[in-house]
Amino acid sequence: MTNPPSRRKATTSASAKPKLTKKTQQQSNQSLETIEVKAVEVTAVEVISAEVSPELTQEEQRDRLHLERKVEHAFYEAGCALRELRDRRLYRSTHKTFEEYCKDRFGFERRHPYRLIEAAEVVENLQKMCPNWTQNNHESSTEKDQSNFVTVLPTNEGQVRPLTKLEPHQQQEVWQRAVEQAGGKVPTGKIVKDVVDRIRERTKVPNPFREGEICILVPKDNPDLRGKGGCWGVISHVGDFSCTVQCWDGDYTAKIEHLKSLELLDNDCKFMQQLCLRLRRLHQVADHDEAVDWLLQGLGKQAKPYLSALQAKLLLAVEREYGLAWKQPKT
Repeated sequence: MTNPPSRRKATTSASAKPKLTKKTQQQSNQSLETIEVKAVEVTAVEVISAEVSPELTQEEQRDRLHLERKVEHAFYEAGCALRELRDRRLYRSTHKTFEEYCKDRFGFERRHPYRLIEAAEVVENLQKMCPNWTQNNHESSTEKDQSNFVTVLPTNEGQVRPLTKLEPHQQQEVWQRAVEQAGGKVPTGKIVKDVVDRIRERTKVPNPFREGEICILVPKDNPDLRGKGGCWGVISHVGDFSCTVQCWDGDYTAKIEHLKSLELLDNDCKFMQQLCLRLRRLHQVADHDEAVDWLLQGLGKQAKPYLSALQAKLLLAVEREYGLAWKQPKT
């Protein structure tokens, strides 16, 4: 009796997959790669098509211009609002000072709100005086009536910061030249600052400070004076547009706008000069205790021509500790 054919063998042969040759496999891989590349190309075309949209309607153009101007005028509107808050003292129900209010409410450091206020005042001045016109900001590209144009005005506070210490007519002159140098567009803060420096060199405004005078450092936008705000020093050299100031921890070069005179009498200036020498000697002592730095930092920001009785005793005791006995010069 013949046995039936093996079911296992039939099943195995039915489920077996045909083996692909090496050439067939390579062709299959190439086909897949081609499909993937085409998919990427299609996606890229779709993205580009999404970015390049049809021309804006007149209403959309107006909306775009309106929103752009809001962005450009944000710092100006902020400065005007801060000025009103300060002048009307609308912060008085919650804060004692305007500086504390701005820090708590807006996160502004002490100087920033005043910079915005000063910038707003410069913009208001430029709106009245600036004769430059631009075609970059008109309502419609088809309109040629110059009455629809607006003046080239600053778009951020940094562009007008160099102008804040100038007279109104100087602000207008500097801004006009800066716009011309920028090719009729809004100039950067660096361009404005360069023009200001050139005008100062031309006008040769005398340096109001004198050697031996006591002044306070006002860092503003000078990174070299960062952390020195409120520190006092003795002017040791007077240049055309800057001064060298001796402080307890070293010498600093500062422009005129970064200095504020204490306007002391000659005798008071002499006292501060001697005190500065004493502080500098202590600072130069190698490996001194950190408590010495605390004393130096405190006295280095006390811009007064005298010491309290306790301060005088502490300073004298520290000097004796390091063998730096101080003798009062004969007058």
